[in-house]
Order: sequence, then C-alpha cells, then structure tokens
Amino acid sequence: MVSGMAPSCVFCSICRGEIAASIVLRGGGVCAFLDARPVFKGHVLVVPAEHVEDFHQLPAAQLAPFWGAVQRISRAVEAGLAAQGTFIGLNNKISQSVPHLHAHVVPRRKGDGLRGFFWPRTKYDSDAEREGYATRISAALG
Repeated sequence: MVSGMAPSCVFCSICRGEIAASIVLRGGGVCAFLDARPVFKGHVLVVPAEHVEDFHQLPAAQLAPFWGAVQRISRAVEAGLAAQGTFIGLNNKISQSVPHLHAHVVPRRKGDGLRGFFWPRTKYDSDAEREGYATRISAALG
C-alpha cells in the first residue's frame, strides 16, 4: 500500500490517534513520536502520516517534507535534550521492524557508548574489487 492508511499498521494507528504514543510532531504529512524501545531516552521515530512501506515507495513529492521533518526533529532533540548531536538512521526492508517507512533520530552525547555503525565493517579485497562494485552500482543508475 503506497497511500492512505493501513488498518493493521501500528504506525498508521499511532498517526490516527488510535494507539497512544508520545507525539512530538504531527502535520505537514508526517508524524513523529518517541520510540517505545529507545536506544537512548528521547529517541524519536519520524514517519510519513500516510502508509508508505519502505523508502523506495516514498513519492518524490514527499521527500522534502519527510527529510525536512527529520532535520527539524534532529535540531529539536539537540536543543530540547541538551544533546551534543544525533544519530539519524533508516532501515529499508531488511531490519525494518514495522513495515512503514520510519527514520530514527537518536540523541547523542560524547562517551554515550554508541560506536559508529551498529554492525561490523569489512574491507574490499583489492582496488579492482572496489571498482567493480562502483561500476555495478553506477550501471544500475542507468
């Protein structure tokens, strides 16, 4: 489902006010609320108000309002919580615990224990392998 609300979607239910949540922003096509299981207290989820399952399905006209809201929330998290910064993350399909597009805005402080990305890093075996990956991605751009 790309537009409208999905009756069984928990985030749609929150946006409709059917499920209680600590809303921090509602309007302009987005809804933002505190994550029920935060990485750190003040962790906010920003979602399109209408049901959009994943990032690829977000209509181009909604990109600026969505990311603008993420930026506003990030600034508000820093100012309102005296955070030194934020981590902004978005899973697309894999590890997306609720199939409704959502960006995480997590308050950060120096020494908070969160280390870079949440997963192990790897290396390319050679410059040729790295360039092969770049070529395949570039070709897929058309």
